[in-house]
Amino acid sequence: MLSRVNVAATTLLVAAFLIGLPAQAAQWRAVPGEPLQPLIEQASDGDHIRLPEGRYPGSIVIDRSLSLTAEGVAVIDGLGEGHAVTLSAPNSVLTDLVIENWGQDLTDMDAGILVQPAATGSLIRGNRLSGPGFGIRLDAVADAQVIDNVIRGDEALRSQDRGNGIHLFNVRGVLVEGNDIRRVRDGIYIDTSRDSVLRDNHMQDLRYGVHYMYAHDNHLENNLTRDTRTGYALMQSKRLTVIGNRSENDRHYGILMNNITGSLLRDNRVEEIRQRRDSAGQGLVSGGEGKALFVYNSQYNRFEGNRFAHSDIGIHLTAGSEDNVVVGNAFIDNRQQVMYVATRLQEWSEDGRGNYWGNYLGWDLAEDGIGDTPFEPNDAMDRLLWRYPAARLLMDSPAVLALRWVQRQFPVFRPQGVRDSAPLMTDPHFGDADT
Repeated sequence: MLSRVNVAATTLLVAAFLIGLPAQAAQWRAVPGEPLQPLIEQASDGDHIRLPEGRYPGSIVIDRSLSLTAEGVAVIDGLGEGHAVTLSAPNSVLTDLVIENWGQDLTDMDAGILVQPAATGSLIRGNRLSGPGFGIRLDAVADAQVIDNVIRGDEALRSQDRGNGIHLFNVRGVLVEGNDIRRVRDGIYIDTSRDSVLRDNHMQDLRYGVHYMYAHDNHLENNLTRDTRTGYALMQSKRLTVIGNRSENDRHYGILMNNITGSLLRDNRVEEIRQRRDSAGQGLVSGGEGKALFVYNSQYNRFEGNRFAHSDIGIHLTAGSEDNVVVGNAFIDNRQQVMYVATRLQEWSEDGRGNYWGNYLGWDLAEDGIGDTPFEPNDAMDRLLWRYPAARLLMDSPAVLALRWVQRQFPVFRPQGVRDSAPLMTDPHFGDADT
């Protein structure tokens, strides 16, 4: 009798243990040519759906925690309406899929992949998206990752009629890394979002490469923009960390800052920001010079170790952009190094160290790497040239040199502007002169 009791007790314990174990995740295989939604509705949280090579017609909604992985070229065809893929469950995973032909209604913000607030911790990796609307749109979600995707817009549409490549609204803790985005409206748009990282993305042939709006405490690191109208548009944001990014051949602005405060820009490289010119070398738009860095109504920021080179204007500050720290930067071979529109003197050196200016003509008799005379990149003659660009032909004439000498000898005539009291004699990026 005792043995029967023991057996019964043991059986109950084993049953209780087995009930407590999580169910084994199921593996599902989709059938090419068949819609995916019925298969998704059969699956359970934690299951894995594999998509063999082929086409899968119709949009899908993933409302449970599933992983979808392509085997070969597996194409989800949105059939031209709405969102192609909607994620509405936590820890959803999309890997190596091709997603195309979703809707183009920008009012409804049609997207190739829509990540809804419930899809926390989701991973979107290695997918290829091609379509007219938004590429990947994240809405009020936390801790999602968007990694190594390729996104292409519809070249048949005007730029303003396309969606953004990756669109982030009200997100927290999101990582956007290693994506290749071209021919959409803005490459990565981030609005009303915090504590997110944009890293190692390549953006080309766009309006804006990266566009921040009301996005505080975010990191922008090691990205590349090329052939855009503006590489990095940073607007109405605080405490941004912008490090190691590159802007090449962007037409109007390399980095544009509008109402940015308390931010760090370090080790960025901005080159070849020039407006288009006619056969005579004249700019196509009056006043449309390319600006490597444009700073508007932005205060208390730190610019350190950046390189602004081979552009129409190296840096343009206006609308009260004061009390910024500018040190250790290199300004090289810009048609105009600095345009500063204000009435207060701005000192661009710190602790006896300023910036490198490719057109500085001073000496270093002390051999300490610091020029013996301050550099003023926007004196009265520069201001004259801003108003009358044709006067640039007289830049090196004896009359202009004499006027500059008089201005230095009689500071009562000196307008307020930028002053670098400790100009560097060598380019901090290369250790030698203009390169």
